[in-house]
Amino acid sequence: MSNRLISHRRAVLALALFAALQGSALATDTPSATNAAPVDAAADVSKVKQLQTVSVIGQGESRQVQRITSEDVKVLPPGSSPLKVLEGKPGVHFESADPFGNYEWSTRISLRGFNQNRLGFTLDGIPLGDMSYGNQNGLHISRALIAENLGGAELAEGIGSLGTASTSDLGGTVQFYSADPTPDYGVTVAQSVGSDSARRTYARLDTGDRHGFAMYLSGAYATVDKWKGQGDQTQKQFNGKAVYDFGDDSRVGALLTTSSRHENDYQDLSLALEKRNGWNWDNFRPDWNRAVAVATQYQTTGVVNDGNVQTVDDAYYDASGLRDDTVASVFGDFALSDTVRLKAAGYYHNDRGQGHWWTPYVPSYPGTPQQTPISIRTTEYGIDRGGLTASLSWDIGIHHLEAGFWYEDSNHNVQRNYYYVTGPISDNYFLEDPNLRDRLSVDVGFKSPHSKVTARAVPGTLTYGTAGAYAAGTLTAKKTFLPQIGASYQLGGGFEVFGSYAKNIAAYQAGITGPLATTQVAFDTFGKQLKPEQSRTIEGGLRQVGDFYQASLALYDVKFDNRLLVISQCAGIVGCASGYANVGSVSSRGAELAVNFKLADDLHWSNSLSYNRSRYDNDYVSGYDAQNNPIVVPTKGKTVVDSPKQLIASELVWTPGPWDLRLSAHYTGKRYYTYINDAGVPSYWLFNAAVGYDFGKLGFAQDIKLALNVTNLANKRYFGTIGSNGFVVSDAGGTFQTLLAGAPRASMLTATVRF
Repeated sequence: MSNRLISHRRAVLALALFAALQGSALATDTPSATNAAPVDAAADVSKVKQLQTVSVIGQGESRQVQRITSEDVKVLPPGSSPLKVLEGKPGVHFESADPFGNYEWSTRISLRGFNQNRLGFTLDGIPLGDMSYGNQNGLHISRALIAENLGGAELAEGIGSLGTASTSDLGGTVQFYSADPTPDYGVTVAQSVGSDSARRTYARLDTGDRHGFAMYLSGAYATVDKWKGQGDQTQKQFNGKAVYDFGDDSRVGALLTTSSRHENDYQDLSLALEKRNGWNWDNFRPDWNRAVAVATQYQTTGVVNDGNVQTVDDAYYDASGLRDDTVASVFGDFALSDTVRLKAAGYYHNDRGQGHWWTPYVPSYPGTPQQTPISIRTTEYGIDRGGLTASLSWDIGIHHLEAGFWYEDSNHNVQRNYYYVTGPISDNYFLEDPNLRDRLSVDVGFKSPHSKVTARAVPGTLTYGTAGAYAAGTLTAKKTFLPQIGASYQLGGGFEVFGSYAKNIAAYQAGITGPLATTQVAFDTFGKQLKPEQSRTIEGGLRQVGDFYQASLALYDVKFDNRLLVISQCAGIVGCASGYANVGSVSSRGAELAVNFKLADDLHWSNSLSYNRSRYDNDYVSGYDAQNNPIVVPTKGKTVVDSPKQLIASELVWTPGPWDLRLSAHYTGKRYYTYINDAGVPSYWLFNAAVGYDFGKLGFAQDIKLALNVTNLANKRYFGTIGSNGFVVSDAGGTFQTLLAGAPRASMLTATVRF
């Protein structure tokens, strides 16, 4: 199946109107150069109130915005996904089955009830798609950038920046920025060891500033055994970035990143399977004989009864995923005059990947002496895409006008094949942010997206079961005018109110998870009736920033129309077509509270509390019975799947002298994985700790640091990820395997040396 996605996006990014009211403007505290954290030049931090080095609340914004810096990333275990930093922010739900948040099959992030497929992500303006496992027009940030090279990120929980290059940003955006080269020459080396034979090496060379030119080259190698079962997760990465600053305030540069990742998968659990076989149940590997025995029994009798294995899907021999990516970009930021700036970038992304499942449903070499009851079923991915982004801004007195353009041509190929085997083998191969200082600001803008997905069947490839080839056809999502308006007003005394309104649509998904991954007959029947998903978001709130605290309260109301549900019809390994249903609308209402205290110069306490009520507004018809009566699925009033109502995060940080001591806690409320809410997983608390010591200059080294990170201190047993194999209407018996156990206690010791 080959999909071609062409996206055009024209946007008047911002028309910011400032009214200077009578009275003096609020003073803005500016940290001294010696205390300010290094922040990438691409990220606008002019509206961030800082408590020492950690930036949390964006002042002057008409939207609910949170920001993180490179300092936030440093407190996590080395190599952790930048998404793990976001999990303590209001309205953010992050889940993963591994300690580092890098295991892509399990990693999920949602904002205010919008799952990952309805969010937008970029790196230095390069679109990352929705960062899902089967991403058809992007890649995950953990592959796009080495964690240590993250310069910062901006999180918009409800209304994303109008200039974000995304066709899926119905419910919020995350914009990542790579770090700039340092002005001084230096070499950094970090070596980590930890639980489950974890080993990670990171090295970076900075050239320093050479008459305006600076560059760094960096690499990382990481490997860790699965915390249960057999197998490992290994990744090799390279990042290089060069910039040249010239004139009064202009620059050009280039970024190159590569990643090669292999990960052995954990077996997806169901509630019943965990109860029967425990949290540590996993695939059969290396027990080939038992995998063969179970597969033979199933293919011979149609049932399985092998001790604690009672269904053919209880365990497979093995499963794994491979991804190879290259991302390259060139960019420029030009000061055409004192008031006019032009920013432009071109990018290219190449991806090749495979997902492997050792399936007991299809034998190898059937009808021959070599017949084996197991084969390897693959999903094979390919992405070749390139694009251009550009924006022109003009400051006219106290006003700021900005317009932008994004064009992308993406060719996505996906196919499913079966490879015959005779025994176990290795399968590891193969931006509108003016500096606001007046009391009232108003941002007004609109965008005009036009996205077309065209699919054609690739001759000679095997597809799901015997249902025939995937559908060929075209789906178009477009809107001429999608408005966005927001305002913020400084009340005085550090108080500020804000509010915003926006409408968005999402492009149709391509690939295995999209509406074209079905039969031609089914697509011809319902394809023309499909409407693109659309969201309307209203949010408002109050902020206050003082010398010893920051606080932000946001309230929001979201209406999500034409919600398309993807309904799993079988076990994931079978690969059959999913069902699709337009369930009408979803309503989300909620509140987010963030309070951060500076208890002393070296003692900080950060807290966030989120409440989100996301419900389906309508029942839907799944089909008709023998008497031609509609079969109604009662989803009206039910909670949206994988959408916890309560999220709590708290972190205490003490940094006396060279020490860095941290203790954090995270609470996740109950989550459902069925559309009628008859099955879900319970709430849980997780506690993490970190200890670091900076030895400073020692011998030939300019700086030596030692850090110990421990995740899941209480060794809590919980379901980290739900929906790994999608969601179903009902699972009253708890037999649908779409759950992944969260990682137990894990530790990582890291030594970092800078020469």
